[in-house]
Amino acid sequence: MNYFSSDFKLGILGGGQLGKMLLNDTRKFDIYTSVLDASNEAPCKIASNEFHLGDLMDYDTVYNFGKQVDVLTIEIENVNVDALEALEKEGIKVYPASKTLRTIQNKATQKLFYVDNKLPTAPFSRFAYTSEINEAIKNGGLTLPFVWKCAQFGYDGTGVKIVKTLQDLEGLPNVECIAETLVPFKNELAVIVVRNASGDIKTFPVVEMEFHPEANQVEYVICPARIPDEVAEKATEVALKTSEAFNHVGLLAVEMFQTQNDDILINEVAPRPHNSGHQTIEASYTSQFEQHLRAILDLPLGRTSNKVGGVMVNLVGAEGYTGNVVYKNIEGIMNMDGVTPHIYGKKQTRPFRKMGHVTIVNEDLNEARRIAEEVKKSIKVISE
Repeated sequence: MNYFSSDFKLGILGGGQLGKMLLNDTRKFDIYTSVLDASNEAPCKIASNEFHLGDLMDYDTVYNFGKQVDVLTIEIENVNVDALEALEKEGIKVYPASKTLRTIQNKATQKLFYVDNKLPTAPFSRFAYTSEINEAIKNGGLTLPFVWKCAQFGYDGTGVKIVKTLQDLEGLPNVECIAETLVPFKNELAVIVVRNASGDIKTFPVVEMEFHPEANQVEYVICPARIPDEVAEKATEVALKTSEAFNHVGLLAVEMFQTQNDDILINEVAPRPHNSGHQTIEASYTSQFEQHLRAILDLPLGRTSNKVGGVMVNLVGAEGYTGNVVYKNIEGIMNMDGVTPHIYGKKQTRPFRKMGHVTIVNEDLNEARRIAEEVKKSIKVISE
């Protein structure tokens, strides 16, 4: 099939920043795109060939949208999987497949998948409701501390809480959830695996992630990770085994813990472009977004190695500010060597909302990390 400057139509469910960055590459290749999102102010609106307003969780909306495209992909997991399954049965190519997405959408189901496929992950207990946890603690079936995670609809640090005391359970939503053993890790790592429909597979270098202690969001992504080669090899091997188990097409970002004993445990996965791969736009020979396109269109995969060391800094809304966004001192960071800001196009900021990111590239990774710290301290995402 001819994808370039043709009648081919790529459908994207979700119009956020991941879709916006994906559209940079569809524009590069002149691939016609149609985007569905629930917000009329979605970042994808101005860059797609067609923009449709609609609920991603509504069966009819997703089904009818999918009938109008040749290949359908996602930039967010929270979509109606039943509609995707129906589209697949009617011959529409959907990547990731509905089966993969159905497993990943629910954290409890996702964790059981790792156990069933003998993939390393932290021990956990599954609960139909958060209210059941107190009884489990009283009966000795669960011990403190642990990590509470809602099974569905969590994102960007929401739906996750470290529970050290019974009081920490207060105010949590009474929903299906898991209680996961708190892992005393050295590092949080991630590997992005890319697989096309023909089964060709490549991996990006292992990245190291540093998280904001309060928001539970990634603050810095450092590539390559500053870990021994044998640990990087082990992390890549676990990511490849995970990819093989899912047999996915497209990208699979595998987030992992490096334990004190240098074991690797899977935290969770995302079957799409991911925050841990944003630095690939400037630092890699092929960005994660171009690789996703190559994979879902069954094209040859690009080179995944780094041209240069890269560090990504998330730009999130500052605490205490809600309203029309202002990027304070953005000119100052643009005056630094090797610094590239990416603004997502969200007009309204609020505390900890992802508004953009900044990539710092440098031949010396430690210097890139130092500049990243300076960037983080310099720029502020505030409101008018």
